[in-house]
Amino acid sequence: MASTLGCSATDLVPHLTGVNNATAVADFICRRLDAVSTKLSDTTYAVDTTYLLFSAYLVFAMQLGFAMLCAGSVRAKNTMNIMLTNVLDAAAGGLSYYLFGFAFAFGSGSRSNASSATTASFSTNGLSASLVVLGSFLLWFGWYGFNPGSFLTILKSYGTAETYYGQWSAVGRTAVTTTLAGCTAALTTLFGKRLLDGHWNVVDVCNGLLGGFAAITSGCSVVEPWAAIVCGFVSAWVLIGCNKVAEKLKYDDPLEAAQLHGGCGSWGILFTGLFAKKKYVDEVYSAGRPYGLFMGGGGKLLAAQLIEILVIFGWVSVTMGPLFYGLKKLKLLRISREDEMAGMDLTRHGGFAYIYHDEDNLASKPGFMMRKVEPKNSSPTPDHNSSSPPV
Repeated sequence: MASTLGCSATDLVPHLTGVNNATAVADFICRRLDAVSTKLSDTTYAVDTTYLLFSAYLVFAMQLGFAMLCAGSVRAKNTMNIMLTNVLDAAAGGLSYYLFGFAFAFGSGSRSNASSATTASFSTNGLSASLVVLGSFLLWFGWYGFNPGSFLTILKSYGTAETYYGQWSAVGRTAVTTTLAGCTAALTTLFGKRLLDGHWNVVDVCNGLLGGFAAITSGCSVVEPWAAIVCGFVSAWVLIGCNKVAEKLKYDDPLEAAQLHGGCGSWGILFTGLFAKKKYVDEVYSAGRPYGLFMGGGGKLLAAQLIEILVIFGWVSVTMGPLFYGLKKLKLLRISREDEMAGMDLTRHGGFAYIYHDEDNLASKPGFMMRKVEPKNSSPTPDHNSSSPPV
């Protein structure tokens, strides 16, 4: 922008030959143009910085969303423990980002792909569907900072012949694809779980919604809105399938975190390699990059995405494997059976987060069980001739 408005006295003097002291006039005009150029440059940085900060505020709201989601997904007797974990996550994360995270996040130029215990029949004793829904909506709200905000800047023209078209257009499209993927995944989960298990479960729907968001995050800025619907539909079935596998393996994960971020996130990375559009890739990243297989771009991007999945799994295995192995050897990986039955809020934190009624022994006190209930085809006809008084 500065180069467009820049000038020099030498450029203006030939046009002011009839004016006394033409050099002084030219200097005056150039100083004014330079001042305008500087002001516009400052405005550009101010707008971009404000956009980045606003997006960061939305992303930070996701911390509250995760806290509520965790609180609603675990037993009530462990609520204080999981809430403390979330607070420490934010506090320690702030310091870690200041010391190390910023260098990793902004040391490289390109935007990296993000990849950020419900069964067919389960007891809801001590769980809170209300907190799960609250957490899911907060995460949904925060995702609009997470995906569109990853552009970092907004006041940038793509230099095309289209009117009013630039990075702000890509930001808007990214918000649309994020919304469509999450909504499609939620609805697909709703009807899919109804067909498979026979009930409408809001916790399943919320996890499906988040699975759609996790899947679209990788390619949210470079795919068409219709492709986002495909992404959300497939991600719902990926999550359902991963949960079935976890159930067979007796894998304990009440948040479905591994299934959601690992399964749906991996599908999202593959999805980008299939549906990334050349025009959007050139605009958002740079010209000449590979694009989606189904969009005519060949298999280069898909191959790169496959390698990325392998690298992510390898990195996590190498870094986290020894940590969990060490915790297991030190008997810190799992709590004792006594702590599990009593609840960590009582044994580790001195009391419960809130009053609740929970009974692990369902034989002594019946709990509410999610199960398939067949509708009745007919109802008994009341006997109006009976002399028995109504109860």
